[in-house]
Amino acid sequence: MFKKISIPAFWRRGLPHEGRLAPHLPRLLLAPRYQPRFVKECPVTQSLIPLLELVDWEQLPTTLDNKRTGGRVMPVAAYVGAYLVKLEQRLPTFGELYRFLRQHPALVWALGFPLVTDVRQPHGFDLEAALPTQRHFSHKLSEIPNEVLQNLLDGQVTWLQERCGADFGQVVALDTKHIVAWVKENNPKAYVKEGRFQKDKQPVGDPDCKLGCKRRRNLVTPTKEGQPANEKVSVGEFYWGYASGVVVTKVADVGEFVLAEVTQTFDHADATYFFPLMEQVERRLGFRPPFGTADAAFDAFYIYDYFHQESQEGFAAIPLRDIRQKRQFNEAGVPLCPAGLPFSLKNSFVNRTSFVQHRRDGMAVPCFTPQPLGNAARLTMPNGHEAAATLVMPTVVGARIRHELDRESEAYKAVYRQRTAVERIFSQAVTLGIERPKLRNQLAIANQNTLTYILINLRGMKRLG
Repeated sequence: MFKKISIPAFWRRGLPHEGRLAPHLPRLLLAPRYQPRFVKECPVTQSLIPLLELVDWEQLPTTLDNKRTGGRVMPVAAYVGAYLVKLEQRLPTFGELYRFLRQHPALVWALGFPLVTDVRQPHGFDLEAALPTQRHFSHKLSEIPNEVLQNLLDGQVTWLQERCGADFGQVVALDTKHIVAWVKENNPKAYVKEGRFQKDKQPVGDPDCKLGCKRRRNLVTPTKEGQPANEKVSVGEFYWGYASGVVVTKVADVGEFVLAEVTQTFDHADATYFFPLMEQVERRLGFRPPFGTADAAFDAFYIYDYFHQESQEGFAAIPLRDIRQKRQFNEAGVPLCPAGLPFSLKNSFVNRTSFVQHRRDGMAVPCFTPQPLGNAARLTMPNGHEAAATLVMPTVVGARIRHELDRESEAYKAVYRQRTAVERIFSQAVTLGIERPKLRNQLAIANQNTLTYILINLRGMKRLG
């Protein structure tokens, strides 16, 4: 049996105290004068060290025990470093990661894998014994709790706050990115016997993914024989998969940074990401951002109410889903009907079936009042009959702000322009392979998403210096 030590004795001998590291930390944190010659002469390793040394490695636990290989102890930092290298080098599979590390023993040394001394080797250790197998790399990604990786994101936001000052995180942008599961149902060329997009037919290739619709559009062209050409048909773009929701903030002249991220299955609506994301943002920043922006998928009264609660000057810059739904209010804050008459309160109730439990008011305007008002109060319904104008809406302030927000003001436009920050983050994430991961379960995909955003932040931190 070989003796397993974190730093071979013939390297450690004679090193001063500051040249030693805790066994669970990667060796790339050592000063350059303590690096072996083969590490100093490896251009790939030297190019990655300035990026990886910005990770707050102290946030990671010490080890993960592999019970299936006789209790071999492997530092979590070594795995996390290897996964970041996989993303940075754009290696799509763990087989390619394994071969890449085999070709760069200096990188194996720098990442902190436990070394087995072998003086017969030019680099002084048994490379094959030091590395986990391809299958083990894949298995461990689905074993690491996502909270462990979220701690690294905590450290990044703290570091950025210290560098950028009080203005950091004042304006945030939200959005979601669809992730296509690695199953044959998503492959249009694959034969699927019992229906490709039936939500009760779970794909065998991924037990966690769910069916969802990315977008819908209306077509006038008939989709089947005998259908009138002037009849609109709703056509959806469906996938089995997941979605990644993020909150992003921009730093002028530097770039965009991810403040929070959540991965859910594809059957969740975009608005369901809001509160889990903002909970992370508040915890990391220590305050509630006064300004937020998103696309029309987040046009919900509770989002406007959230940003209004912090400050009278704060608001959410979100477009209306349908401009025809915009309502007018009088000076007392009472909504007006299309004829310009104020609604009267009829009843109140609590909506317990909504995503956010809230109180709603039922209001109405009668067609005929005790004093006739001519045709001004007569409203024609779609069926051609006259009826009372009715309205049911939430009682919170955000429901009124949603309609009264001045979307033509310069303040609104200045905040709404920040929405493109999240699109630039997603553009980088797509380049790193977030859209079509070669993974088979939700935890592995969630961990890879978190690592992807950590890497994007690291690139920005490196530019920030």
